[in-house]
Amino acid sequence: MIKAIFFDLDDTLLWDQKSVKTAFETTCKLAEERYGVDAAKLEEHVRNEAAALYSSYDIFPFTQMIGINPFEGLWGNFLDDHEEFRKMKEIVPAYRQEAWRAGLKKMGVDEPQFARELAETFPMERRKAPFVYEETFEILDDLQGKYQLLLLTNGSPDLQKTKLEITSELVPYFDQIVISGDYGKGKPDPGIFEHALMLMSLKPEEVLMVGDNLMTDILGANRAGIKSVWINRHGKERNEVIPTYEIKHLEELFPILAQLKD
Repeated sequence: MIKAIFFDLDDTLLWDQKSVKTAFETTCKLAEERYGVDAAKLEEHVRNEAAALYSSYDIFPFTQMIGINPFEGLWGNFLDDHEEFRKMKEIVPAYRQEAWRAGLKKMGVDEPQFARELAETFPMERRKAPFVYEETFEILDDLQGKYQLLLLTNGSPDLQKTKLEITSELVPYFDQIVISGDYGKGKPDPGIFEHALMLMSLKPEEVLMVGDNLMTDILGANRAGIKSVWINRHGKERNEVIPTYEIKHLEELFPILAQLKD
């Protein structure tokens, strides 16, 4: 008998990829207007430069364990009370400027001052572009009151709370919100799932985990003995991680829940 549903946040309920894409497009457009560079090409270069630079830092293993991607590093403040987050807070200003400077340089524009301007513009644009999937609220409305709901998200508490502040309508649906940076380890570590179960006084067989990422949401749920639902909106190829269920739209949860009642 399923009593609770654990939801991932980014690209499950919130359309984070669209938010990031929109912020890049708006920011890169400034470079196109000022220097005539191709905005899409600049975005590609900045993404590549950011990812390469991010992986060179000694905090990179920590960011992987907690689940903070390079593009979150381009806009998060990381005001968290933890030594590794304090290191991130120190690193990110130079990281942002260097990612944009290197991206511009690839386009033949060597303007450090303008790179700084873009590095400061991107976080503002990301905050102005919160997107929630069209079905999210409808699904949560239907589930609320019938199931306990818990949000289980990887990331910096400060950054994930910022995302929830700019989409504040999401918060009241959840009985508990668990963020990996608070717990100390991220999905797929089974410990964070066990922690969530303990908070809700539930057994693994009483829970369904819904998420978009096979290597975090689904693998972690599988390891914790929790039934998993992979939301695969974009027809991705499955790897060696096998979800209990696979859906393309959150509405497909209802037949699964009906089946699990039988």
